[in-house]
Amino acid sequence: MKNIDIRDINFKTSGTWPTQLKYAVCIFLIFIILLASWFLLVKDKRDEMLRLEGDEVALRSEFEGKQARAANLEPLKQQLAQMEIILQQMLRQLPSKNEMPDLIVDVSQQALASGITNELFQPGAEEPKEFYAEKPIAIRMVGTYHQFGAFMSGVASLPRVVIMTMHDISLRPRGVNNELLEMAGTIKTYRYLETDEQSGATETVEGGAP
Repeated sequence: MKNIDIRDINFKTSGTWPTQLKYAVCIFLIFIILLASWFLLVKDKRDEMLRLEGDEVALRSEFEGKQARAANLEPLKQQLAQMEIILQQMLRQLPSKNEMPDLIVDVSQQALASGITNELFQPGAEEPKEFYAEKPIAIRMVGTYHQFGAFMSGVASLPRVVIMTMHDISLRPRGVNNELLEMAGTIKTYRYLETDEQSGATETVEGGAP
């Protein structure tokens, strides 16, 4: 086929074009149609397929994680039940409501027996929590280092389990030669709540009562 100048091509007389030119134009049109189909149809579907494959991987991973947690759920429930039993046993070792007044007296008497001077030993209002109750006691005690050590040892040896925590405690020298120490602040001791008290304490805690 002789060389053809594209400017000489007249689409109105396409029926008279040489056969090779007709083939070339048809191939070019098919290529254009396929390219347009790719961008209009195939490419969007391919992007959607890739997105769905990514979703499938994420969902499969999520399913495997939930399946693993479900397999461990029963052992975790058993462990939780055991921990609750242990917690209740530990709480039962704390003083009861009826034992609390005597316990406070025992702590005060233990300080005196250790040689400590109680300048202030004032129990405050009880603060119920979910499973236990706090009893704050404002104190100001004067004694030597060894007397305070004997006091803590004596409290630890009381028949009932006594838990004491110290809050805003200050310790400073006192006396002519600073041979004494003054300990002031608040100590808290704890007791367990009876079953009929726990529901009311829970409501108080959830309600935000002080």
